[in-house]
Order: sequence, then structure tokens, then C-alpha cells
Amino acid sequence: MKIALLGYGRMGKSIETIAVNRGHSITLKVSDKDSDYDFKNVDVAIDFSIPSVAVYNIKKALDAGIPVISGTTGWLEHYDDIVTYCKDNDGTFLYASNFSLGVNIFFEINRRLSELMSGFNEYSTEMVEIHHTQKLDAPSGTAITLAEEVIKNSNYTNWTLESPEPNEIFIDAKRIENIPGTHEVTYDSEVDSINITHTAHSRQGFAMGAVIAAEWIKDKKGVFTMKDVLNIG
Repeated sequence: MKIALLGYGRMGKSIETIAVNRGHSITLKVSDKDSDYDFKNVDVAIDFSIPSVAVYNIKKALDAGIPVISGTTGWLEHYDDIVTYCKDNDGTFLYASNFSLGVNIFFEINRRLSELMSGFNEYSTEMVEIHHTQKLDAPSGTAITLAEEVIKNSNYTNWTLESPEPNEIFIDAKRIENIPGTHEVTYDSEVDSINITHTAHSRQGFAMGAVIAAEWIKDKKGVFTMKDVLNIG
């Protein structure tokens, strides 16, 4: 499979290593400052760029009829527009806030736990997410995904990075050097606490998941998530 890397930072380089080891070739590398490029000799595009150029990269791939998967966060106010754009162009698009196989299992654990806790209002919920200092957005897309699932199954209506109101989940977003990613969800009451945590040890898990998603999405049409790739949920 011939892959375009839209964004060639640390994640792009990790994806390249894994893709080549799995027998694929990287036929296009696009930096976050590039806009003049084309998709000839490309089967699938993988976008791990920055928020300010992600929408441009995704639309450019869809315009070219190239399936595109994106792990860039910080642009999701445009997500619904991209879904519509993909459908209008009979394209192929997959977004995930996190491509790690372990994190996607963690999402399902969080979903089930939020369902179980929905009737116990004596518990309050808060989250912690920790990432490397180069991460531009806060909270992480993964933390937002976790919070949105809790909101679906509770009386919470929003999340916040500031002092929370009673209807808000507090997300403590920390940036520490050389931390690939940690996410923690806590339910706390006067008598006990319930805590679930996912800790990434390296970027390799994210990169492997992205390559697996690219392998899966080739030759498909539509809008997908990692649940489709992993057949979970």
C-alpha cells in the first residue's frame, strides 16, 4: 500500500517506521507548512498534522478521491462539516481522537463504567490527562472523547479546564516533558473512589493503530471510527 503522510513530525516518523516494516511504502511526506502537493501514486492518506491545517489536508485528500484517516485534534468544531463534505464527495474518512488499540479498549471500559455509575449521584467525576509539552491543544481529544461518553450517561452537561460548576466535569490537563499520554477517570464519593487509568509507554501504540486503520480503510467508502476497525462496541 502506498501511503501519504500529512504531517511529518514525531508521529509521522513513527508511522513511517511501522508502515515500512509492514511492507508498505511512503510515497508522499507533507510538512505542516506545505500546501502545494498532489496525491498521485497514493492509496491512503494519514493526517497527523496540526489543527490549523488539518481541515485543508483532509478536504484535499477527499477532493482527490483518496481515503484519509486523521488523528489530529484541536479542529473538531469542523468535524460535522468534514463528514458532510466526505458524504457529498462519496469519499472515505476516519477520525479517531486516539488510534491506540489499548485506548480504544479503554474507551469501551469508560463507556460501560459511565453506564453503571449513571444512577449513583453521590459520586462526582473528574479527569486528568497528561501529555508531552509539544502537544498544542488542551484538553486532549482523547480526554474529550472520555468526557463526552460520561456526559451521555450522567447529569453532567459539559466539561471544563477551569473551576467546575456542578454540571461540569473538571479535566486537569497537564503538560510534562517526554510523557506520551496518560488518561485517568475518577468517580469520587465520601466513602470511596473508583479510578480507571490508561498510560501509554511510547508513541508506537498510536502509530501501529493508525497503520492498521489505513490497511482496513483502503477500498472502502463512508465515514468510520476505530470501533469499525476493531469491531468493538
